[in-house]
Amino acid sequence: MAEMEVAGVIEDDDEVISSSAVAETDPDEFFAKNAFRIIYQTNNFFLPQIRDLIDRGEVLNLRPEYQRRLRWGAAQKSRLIESLLLNIPIPPVFLYETDAARYEVMDGQQRLNAVSQFMAGDFALSGLQVLKPLNGLRYSRCPPRIKRALDRSTLSAIVLLLESEPSRGATLTVSDIRRFIFDRLNTGGTKLNPQEIRNAIFAGSFTQALVDISRFRPFTDAFDIPAYTEADPNDYYENEQRQRNSLYSSMGDCQIILRFFALRDEANIRGSMKSMLDRAMQSRTEISQEDADRLTSEFKERFSVLFNLFDGAPFRLPPDEKGRVRISAALYDASMVALDRQWSERDKIAADKEAVKARLTTTLADPDKLALLTGQANTAQAVRDRIDLMESILKPASVTTSN
Repeated sequence: MAEMEVAGVIEDDDEVISSSAVAETDPDEFFAKNAFRIIYQTNNFFLPQIRDLIDRGEVLNLRPEYQRRLRWGAAQKSRLIESLLLNIPIPPVFLYETDAARYEVMDGQQRLNAVSQFMAGDFALSGLQVLKPLNGLRYSRCPPRIKRALDRSTLSAIVLLLESEPSRGATLTVSDIRRFIFDRLNTGGTKLNPQEIRNAIFAGSFTQALVDISRFRPFTDAFDIPAYTEADPNDYYENEQRQRNSLYSSMGDCQIILRFFALRDEANIRGSMKSMLDRAMQSRTEISQEDADRLTSEFKERFSVLFNLFDGAPFRLPPDEKGRVRISAALYDASMVALDRQWSERDKIAADKEAVKARLTTTLADPDKLALLTGQANTAQAVRDRIDLMESILKPASVTTSN
């Protein structure tokens, strides 16, 4: 089945969150209040050390589900191995040490993965331009001289440590500093998108909850993402069909889920969509596992009601002039938040299923209401208006007349 297009998922990255909203007239005073020192150390790791660190999983965490889901192909990985054999300088990887004394990858995930996978025998060299006779070779079958050369090769790693937080009264936070570092690192190659950056900066129980929810079968079915049917969760990331899915590979699935939590709080509906999502993520960075589990259950319950209400195909727009049926992220937003507001009436809404579908069909036939529900206007007020409109569509007649 062809992947269905989802309209309006990845927000425009048109807003930079300033580290300081207050203009400072005295440069010296501003520097004294806001200066911070990034403390770092440089380590050189032999390739076998990198393999061991990744295999143990206790010290170095690549977190593929949180950050880059797009993976290098065999040719890209092979070029890295060729560069190491030729002693061509490789850009350093950047790590930061967490509170748990583990290293999280800020930049270099693909390089580390390539080294680990080659040494584990997961792929054979291919597409080499200089060392062509080595094409088809796996690590276990490398001649002794080549294996020794690889075992002596190193990758440089810069480990970033925050020696101290900004001074008291400073406008910068630790998250601001992490974002600043990510912005400076995220300037070349394939940039991380906003959701990948959020996952890296605001890692915690809520981030894991977004990933867990993204595997919920009704959610994957509704958004045409290949279902997670692998027996071993470690194989989730290896599914090539899923990697080719644009929502999965771009972290769009996690961002869709985050949109609900961002918009269910009416006070957060202000500014750009990007700023709403940033605030929703940052405000939940320190929540407990118990709270993360509760939010997970709340999302799944609401999504399940809508999934059943619309016969397993929620958030669909009428066919366009070419007969294409698209999923609308804006219609998803409005439906999820509207149902959340009407949660006490969910049984009546379910019982009024056919009337709800009829009201939605009638609404989508109105060009002005269609434009509102599909997000053609994307101001904060438009977001509020389409939630209100969807709430009126969901309300059973008995509830509407009694209010």
